[in-house]
Amino acid sequence: MNVSTVSEPVSLSAPRGADAGLTPKQLAEKYGLTVSGRRPGLFAYSKQLWARRHFIWAFATARLVAQYTDAKLGQVWQVVTPLLNCAVFYLVFGEILKNKDDNPYYVAWLCIGVFIFQFTQNAVQSGTRAISDNLGLIRALHFPRASLPIAFTVIQLQQLMISMVVLFAVVLMNGIEPGRTWVLVVPALVLQSMFNTGVALIFSRIGAKTSDISQLIPFAMRAWLFLSGVMYSISDKIKDWPPFWQKVMELNPASVYIDLVRHALAPIIYNKHEQVFLEFPPHQWKYAIAWGVGMLVIGYVFFWKAEEEYGRG
Repeated sequence: MNVSTVSEPVSLSAPRGADAGLTPKQLAEKYGLTVSGRRPGLFAYSKQLWARRHFIWAFATARLVAQYTDAKLGQVWQVVTPLLNCAVFYLVFGEILKNKDDNPYYVAWLCIGVFIFQFTQNAVQSGTRAISDNLGLIRALHFPRASLPIAFTVIQLQQLMISMVVLFAVVLMNGIEPGRTWVLVVPALVLQSMFNTGVALIFSRIGAKTSDISQLIPFAMRAWLFLSGVMYSISDKIKDWPPFWQKVMELNPASVYIDLVRHALAPIIYNKHEQVFLEFPPHQWKYAIAWGVGMLVIGYVFFWKAEEEYGRG
């Protein structure tokens, strides 16, 4: 006995009954559905970012270790690179252009400027590519995207901490004795790290949408280098400028952080007599705090605003 089965047609139309006539938005609200990758509120986002702090540190450490894996000298390049830059700048600006003649501590003065400026320079350059160079990770995992530019800033901070050992040695070899002002290097670098993080967040968002910005950053950094008094005293060069532009140069954040560390490690350059703790320029600290806190807040909010867009084609 043959039994034939007649299949019923399958209806692909919208469901009938209680859900009939509901819009997709109403259906989502009814069943508690949310948009995948939706940007959380600023407080919730900050909470998620804090929960990933161990991931940020581990990611930064792993990238730092892997950075010089193929080089025979390995991690030694973290110290050799800024020292080679100091040697080149000393040859050109110290010996050829005679900037060292008026400053017996020019070697220490120069190395402090190079090390501190490169901290900001490298943080900006790496932060610009933080999103565009990690699209695979962004599309594979769900995490606060701000973790990446922050992690790259942490990498630069870790490199600086290693380099500071050599910088202290250079300062001592230049005949500058350690003093109690050296402790002020810590708050200066903390404020600079906050500034670097804010700038890295800003350029991470810009670089995620406009990849060509990474090609322009080196030229901007080079111009910033010459305008920040790294190799020579910028105040001597602008003393005949109009007061407005002198003030603009004084507010240059790179110059502010460089000056603070120079005053901390080598106060004898600025004070030929006794090294007095209270002789630090208070206005420089005000500028440093304003730049550090202000740029961190602005950069963080600016980056968070585009959280839903990172990783999309």
